[in-house]
Amino acid sequence: MSEQRTTPDTPGDSGGESVTTVIVAGLCNLGIALAKAVAGAISGSSAMLSEAAHSFADTVTEVLLFFSLKRSTRPADGKHPLGYGRERYLWALLASFATFVGGAVFSVHDGVHTLRYGEELGSPGLSYLILAVAFVLESVSLARTVRQLRGETRRLRVGGYRYLRHTSDTAVKAVFLEDCAALIGLLLAFGGLLGAELTGDALWDGLASVLIGALLAWVAYVLARDNASLLIGRSLPDRYERTITDTLTSQPRVVRVLDLVTSVHGPDDVLVAAKVDFADLATAAEVEAACDQAERAIRRAVPAVTRVYLDPTPPGR
Repeated sequence: MSEQRTTPDTPGDSGGESVTTVIVAGLCNLGIALAKAVAGAISGSSAMLSEAAHSFADTVTEVLLFFSLKRSTRPADGKHPLGYGRERYLWALLASFATFVGGAVFSVHDGVHTLRYGEELGSPGLSYLILAVAFVLESVSLARTVRQLRGETRRLRVGGYRYLRHTSDTAVKAVFLEDCAALIGLLLAFGGLLGAELTGDALWDGLASVLIGALLAWVAYVLARDNASLLIGRSLPDRYERTITDTLTSQPRVVRVLDLVTSVHGPDDVLVAAKVDFADLATAAEVEAACDQAERAIRRAVPAVTRVYLDPTPPGR
């Protein structure tokens, strides 16, 4: 099998790096969640409790993402001849539900309750301290994720936005979005606490909690949409399908490509199937040799391709 590199849609991440990114994020989130919960209980702040729920939800998400990365690397077997690559998207989809239910729903509910009934605010001093520490820890986690993203984008020669939009490595995308949401949430919580302290009105704290919930709901939606698309089955972008088609038609014994199907099974696992009109050949051995040569050419052109199935088909079929 040829050396695996990647395309922007299939960023063969060197799975170990993604696992490390997820573990770093998970450990940071767990420590932050416990600290926020204590501060929220002492201060009575709705925004702080929402942030605690946010961090606990992120911790559960990292655990599920860790399972997704580990279980999806199992080799193919008799019952799963194409391997377990898409299992990562099942676990990642569950992780997005955890973000929504554990973070967004709780935050919005708590914020609405505060807006309706108010709250008794205690001393916010501890909350300010924990928010500052949490900001530092979340920044460490985000820096680790950004370092990996920059390495991938440089190697693939694509922009960061395009990489995040099309990547099939949803674990790294999830960590990046959650870390960004966490930093924004911390600023919202700080604003809510400060506003409530300066005005004596819990409205600011409740509003911050609702905004944190809305932010988490958006992150959950984006991740659920991407993972559902990959779990159902997503093709390579048009530019890579054109590359594969051009590669096939450039082979000396290929007349035309009648049909082409690509399917992403994981960041390092793309299946290609095509009906190909080969030039009239004298023997079956020459057809086999032409298919083998075409397969090797496809893997050189798009190295993320791991399986190629070519069907010699006469035109009009």
